[in-house]
Amino acid sequence: MNKMKKAITSIDEYIDAFPIDVQDKLQAVRRTIRNSAPKAVEAISYQIPTFKLHGNLVHFAAYKNHIGFYPTSSPIKVFAKELTRYKTSKGAIQFPIDEPIPLGLVRKIVKYRVKESTEKAKRKAK
Repeated sequence: MNKMKKAITSIDEYIDAFPIDVQDKLQAVRRTIRNSAPKAVEAISYQIPTFKLHGNLVHFAAYKNHIGFYPTSSPIKVFAKELTRYKTSKGAIQFPIDEPIPLGLVRKIVKYRVKESTEKAKRKAK
């Protein structure tokens, strides 16, 4: 990040920095996450949009050729069959910028993360 640029402080600010077509995709991802994890809190972490629930739940970001979705590593394994058409790495999924975002899949992954995060927090509390 350019040292002269000011730090992003909100998801709205982050999204507003992109062209309208990309803003629409980012807002759709944001809405899907918010609806799938209504108790999660919006934040900026690592200078990208983040939802937190008992710690980091998921992150997302826009790039030149893709929308990055970062649900941690476990959903990448659990949903591997549904992710075969997308580029993935240990904790990241790349949705091509010129294709519709698979919001149903994003919803399933977020709900999985909510369950996983909540169960982990309960175990930790014991």
